[in-house]
Amino acid sequence: MADTATAATTAPAANVLGLSGKADLLRFLTCGSVDDGKSTLIGRLLYETRALFEDQLAALERDSRKYGTAGEHIDFALLLDGLEAEREQGITIDVSYRYFATDRRRFIVADTPGHQQYTRNMATGASTADLAVLLVDARKGVVNQTRRHSFIVSLLGIRHVVLVVNKMDLVGFDQAQFAAIRDSYAGFATGLGFESLVAIPASARFGDNVTRPSDNTPWYEGPTLLDHLETVRIETDPAGEPFRMPVQWVNRPHFDFRGYAGTIASGRVRQGDRISVLPAGKNSAVARIVTREGELAEARVGDAVTLVLTEEIDVSRGDVIAAAAVPAPVADQFAAHLVWMSETPLFPGRSYLIKAGTRTVAGSVTAIKHRINVDTHEHLAAKELHLNDVGVVNLSLSSPIAFEPYTKSRSLGSFIIIDRLSNETAGAGTIDFALRRGTNLTWQHLDIDRAARAALNGQKPAILWFTGLSGAGKSTIANLVERKLFAIGRHTYVLDGDNVRHGLNRDLGFTEADRVENIRRVAEVAKLFADAGLIVIASFISPYREDRAMARSGLEKGLFLEVFVDTPIEECQRRDPKGLYAKVAAGKISNFTGIDAPYEPPENPEIRLPTVGSTADALAEEVIAELRRRGVLG
Repeated sequence: MADTATAATTAPAANVLGLSGKADLLRFLTCGSVDDGKSTLIGRLLYETRALFEDQLAALERDSRKYGTAGEHIDFALLLDGLEAEREQGITIDVSYRYFATDRRRFIVADTPGHQQYTRNMATGASTADLAVLLVDARKGVVNQTRRHSFIVSLLGIRHVVLVVNKMDLVGFDQAQFAAIRDSYAGFATGLGFESLVAIPASARFGDNVTRPSDNTPWYEGPTLLDHLETVRIETDPAGEPFRMPVQWVNRPHFDFRGYAGTIASGRVRQGDRISVLPAGKNSAVARIVTREGELAEARVGDAVTLVLTEEIDVSRGDVIAAAAVPAPVADQFAAHLVWMSETPLFPGRSYLIKAGTRTVAGSVTAIKHRINVDTHEHLAAKELHLNDVGVVNLSLSSPIAFEPYTKSRSLGSFIIIDRLSNETAGAGTIDFALRRGTNLTWQHLDIDRAARAALNGQKPAILWFTGLSGAGKSTIANLVERKLFAIGRHTYVLDGDNVRHGLNRDLGFTEADRVENIRRVAEVAKLFADAGLIVIASFISPYREDRAMARSGLEKGLFLEVFVDTPIEECQRRDPKGLYAKVAAGKISNFTGIDAPYEPPENPEIRLPTVGSTADALAEEVIAELRRRGVLG
């Protein structure tokens, strides 16, 4: 590389990249509202710390002429805004990471987006940072996004903040303006738990107080941004904590070697140490510590290693290897703080995938305790969380995990929520503590199981889940299917959407949150009836794919059959058997599926019943024929 590119200064390439030297490492992020100058600030830092090569400078000058917003000057923001969409719009969408170093310290900086819809990217950058550089526009002061980012920074455990009041050149470097913004933010930040808060007046565009004191602010006697970054003390000692290592990979290159690879999250481990594999709690000892560079006698926090154990015990990806004398706690229910990042709201009871460390399990938010107003820190009652909301929730997992509270371990105390259908990251959270209410609950063994009950009934159990719009014909076809099954001696039960609302779900309305809870309860009842050996026929609009996926979850393959009663909305309105569409048109009913509430049709149902041009009886026969084909009916 040195033969083909020359550094912008004489700084050695290794120091530019921060890959050598004994200086310690500081991870920090820049955040704040859109267009506050975050990318420009980092670009200026890289330029003035001589962390750019000549070809990078040439490209930056070329892009400044094409995309820049700084006139004849270099537009340093373009150095980080690498995506074409970012450069054209002048905003940051993705998280950009850059590495640089000075004689005093090495740095990894994350430039995060300011737009509200990219809050998940900002949280990603904050999750590994030690310090946050929070920018505000000197003309606008503290805005809502400033407060939201500050709250997330605090939630994710960052305790050191630098408030950079940027674009001071646009307010004439007015001292009173700076002081007003500084004092306003300090008042807001009270209670966020920051250990240090330093305010700096700056102009990233022209370099004022970025790496050298500015003649334009003779009234400011504090450090430059670089001075503070080089000298701030970040007190962390994860090496002093008990040993913890999430297993990322079972390393078995051949039959004579089995090791467990991961990065040590806290503490240290030595050959011969006794360990416990969690959540199972099986114990062993460390026989070897293997790395790419060879074997070690000891490894510590941050080291990527493969551990070979003295006993052959079951260890899988997602397990946590911990010190046997001080094992990590294990639980399946938690109180947690949650940042919701999806445009689809969060409703309690909806099933998701929960990724905690290297383990992914099914789970759901069982309760929203409250939503937090990021402006006032006030706790507000809430039944749902929307995009960028922050709330305190109860979380329930399908199986226990090893964890630590987030205040003690970022890697073992954080989690993300993944939409089961889209695979989108829908939320990110931090574990506060385990909910011990369920630790005394175990499955009671019963001698009579589903297979025994089904054998007594002389049939295979199944759940037929009928879904479709109101007026599609679900209940009519479901009733005919039961009659036909009853006629051939099958044991059945119909769960109908209207009927259960007279009893089991009479306390629920028709909001989106209530619809989710309605299906959750019915799904549990359907599973119990199937466990009793019955053929369960559930007839519900069940408009959301996620909720139907939740109803299916945990059941063995072939037990749950989704039946899509496919009727166009126009035909449903024409039929209108209960007069509901007429009431909707008259404004007497709101939140009606297919009109002002969504219906998500099945993408791959086991049975599809197009009703237009066919009779209900013929469609019921199709269901019976499919049950025979699948072996449910002998």
